[in-house]
Amino acid sequence: MLQTWKDIGADVAFTTQTSFTITQSAPIGGGCINQTYCISDGTQRYFVKLNGYDQISMFENEAAGLMEIHQAKTMRAPLPICYGCNSFSAWLVLEYVDMRGHASGKGSDLGIQLAAMHRRTSTHYGWTRNNTIGATPQINSTSSNWVDFWRMHRLGYQLELAQRNGFNGKLQTLGEKLLIELDKLLTDAFPAASLLHGDLWSGNYGYDERGNPVIFDPAVYYGDREADIAMTELFGGFPADFYSAYRNEYPLDSGYNTRKIVYNLYHILNHLNLFGSGYRHQAEQMMSVLLAETH
Repeated sequence: MLQTWKDIGADVAFTTQTSFTITQSAPIGGGCINQTYCISDGTQRYFVKLNGYDQISMFENEAAGLMEIHQAKTMRAPLPICYGCNSFSAWLVLEYVDMRGHASGKGSDLGIQLAAMHRRTSTHYGWTRNNTIGATPQINSTSSNWVDFWRMHRLGYQLELAQRNGFNGKLQTLGEKLLIELDKLLTDAFPAASLLHGDLWSGNYGYDERGNPVIFDPAVYYGDREADIAMTELFGGFPADFYSAYRNEYPLDSGYNTRKIVYNLYHILNHLNLFGSGYRHQAEQMMSVLLAETH
């Protein structure tokens, strides 16, 4: 570990062109995929994620996603400083953001700024690179048709993983039917290809020391903005003023209540693949509800 801290310090110093030697490294809780730390030389502070040396591409893609959000200039995300690896670990070093402003932060500000970010669009769905959703690969091969993209690279991919993981039977039968009927549920094949956070649950946003919203740990791609809004509803944790402010800035289209089930099914299938059979019944129930909507 000593060598890793030495290498990270050298990487930061080289990238920032400043003198930096780590004198303090304090673990920070909250993550379940990476080890996280605050590092300091007594003056400067940075946030560090650590994982196995073979996970360097995950950090490279996360850094690119944070830069995509940063360059949109609509809301704050931690600025990537550098990433690298040695024979022991891979690391991602980020700007340290003091997340102590939750008491003064406003959900309405988060809603307004997210709506502005969603107005940053691309000509195609997907992104220039694949990344990860949790620890699962997320395929972002570009497409000009949103339904095809969601069928192949979101639900279809997760169902294939589920089959490899031994989740067969009813789950796959329902899944096959749903993929065929998807056009009836996503009736607009060409929604705006908005810049998405991609993994927007309550653990991936906060407020800085001035009460400004901050989003982090993204799984960036361009797609239907409703996929981000849907995920905010999946596990809760977003205040009512967030939704009212967002809808005031960028109203949702009719049919959202059905589409949000389609979009959240992706995350439930991912949880099934990551965490096991506890999510199987929920996934099957969601697919049954959606299939009933097609008749």
